[in-house]
Amino acid sequence: MNSIEEIQKLTRDAGGTLSEKNGIYTLEIPVAERKAFLSRKKLTYVARFRVDEANKELRFTEMLKESGFGLMGGDSGLSPGFGFKKETYSTGFGKPREGTIEEQSMLFGKQFSYTFDFGKLRGQIEKLAEAGGYAFKYQVTSIGL
Repeated sequence: MNSIEEIQKLTRDAGGTLSEKNGIYTLEIPVAERKAFLSRKKLTYVARFRVDEANKELRFTEMLKESGFGLMGGDSGLSPGFGFKKETYSTGFGKPREGTIEEQSMLFGKQFSYTFDFGKLRGQIEKLAEAGGYAFKYQVTSIGL
């Protein structure tokens, strides 16, 4: 599939990486990272897809992965991690989610915010697949890609 190079360019332009192992491509884009005294939290958009040449399909799945380590606080009020998160999306049975994820928080008196539109990126990949003559198949889970 010739669109792999174009998907790789999209990924690079968004600040992410694209890798391949055993025919499954993994796209990772850091959405937000928060470093504070003795802690770090990170939110990453992860998409996986496989190109099925026999059926001319690109099978696609995605998720948001949150990771962190260090002092995360608790009742003491020390919470250097993520603050208020709001996700807006709409979905139908067997269809991908559409919308954005947003975060706003106060960390040591400084306001942080971001917005990431996962539907827009998925739409760009879908257009590239279809332009290459492949059907775009969204899957809820990555098992059996």
